[in-house]
Amino acid sequence: MKDKRKEIIEYCLTFVNAYEDYPFEDKNWCVIRHRDNRKVFAWIFEKDGSTWINLKCEPSWADFWRSTYKSVIPAYHLNKIHWNSVILDGTVPESDVQSMIRDSFNLTTKKPRKQK
Repeated sequence: MKDKRKEIIEYCLTFVNAYEDYPFEDKNWCVIRHRDNRKVFAWIFEKDGSTWINLKCEPSWADFWRSTYKSVIPAYHLNKIHWNSVILDGTVPESDVQSMIRDSFNLTTKKPRKQK
C-alpha cells in the first residue's frame, strides 16, 4: 500500500499543469503549484506522526470543514481565514479531501483579466 503522502502528491499532480516543488531546505515540505502562475494550491508535510495538507478555502467553507471534522483545523503556518490544514489520519473521507483539493486548485488558478 502506498503511503498517504505519496498518494496525495500523485492525486494533486492529476490537475492540469500542476507540478511538485520542494522550495525549502527542509525536504519535509512539498508544495504543489500551478505551472502558469506558480501559485501553491497544496502544502504537504509530516507533523506529529501524520501527513498534513494545507488547502485554500473560501472562508465559509473553511468554517464548514472545521466544524464537520476534528482533523480539519486552521492552517499550520498560513492565513487561518483562507487556509485549512487537513490531517490525513483516516477520519476525513477521501472524497471530501479530494473536494477540498479541487477547491484549492480552483481558488488559486489564474483568473482571466477583465476588459476595461
